[in-house]
Amino acid sequence: MKYFDVINKIKDHLENDPIVTTTSQGDILDLDLSKATLFPLAHIIVNNVTIGSQVTSYNVSIIGMDVVNFSKEKSSGFEGNDNELYILNTQLEVMKRICAVMTRGDLYRDGFELDGEPTAEPFTDRFENVVAGFTLSMTVRTPNEMTSC
Repeated sequence: MKYFDVINKIKDHLENDPIVTTTSQGDILDLDLSKATLFPLAHIIVNNVTIGSQVTSYNVSIIGMDVVNFSKEKSSGFEGNDNELYILNTQLEVMKRICAVMTRGDLYRDGFELDGEPTAEPFTDRFENVVAGFTLSMTVRTPNEMTSC
């Protein structure tokens, strides 16, 4: 399976997720988090690739995020005066769905296999606007279809 295939199949799944509005890929420093970006956003990063004789392993991070909105109303204490908990909940569901399709869904049938257990780490960052979400880290194995000549 080629690099383009891996990126495009992950992108296609994320673009069809009911929670994701925008999907991008590449270096995190190139990510545009301005007010013009349509959130929720899923961003794909290929950290490295290990080439084996039978399989190619892609170490991938997917960042799912949304803008934190603040309310002028008094908070209830636990949830605060913003939607951060809602964002963390919905973005974790996006990450769980991508893992599910790699273990028993369309991507699994397309030759994707998770190597080990993926991890999802929550974050809240203050860029141009405040965003929150999860970063999913996983290793995806695909068949190495390269033949030696």
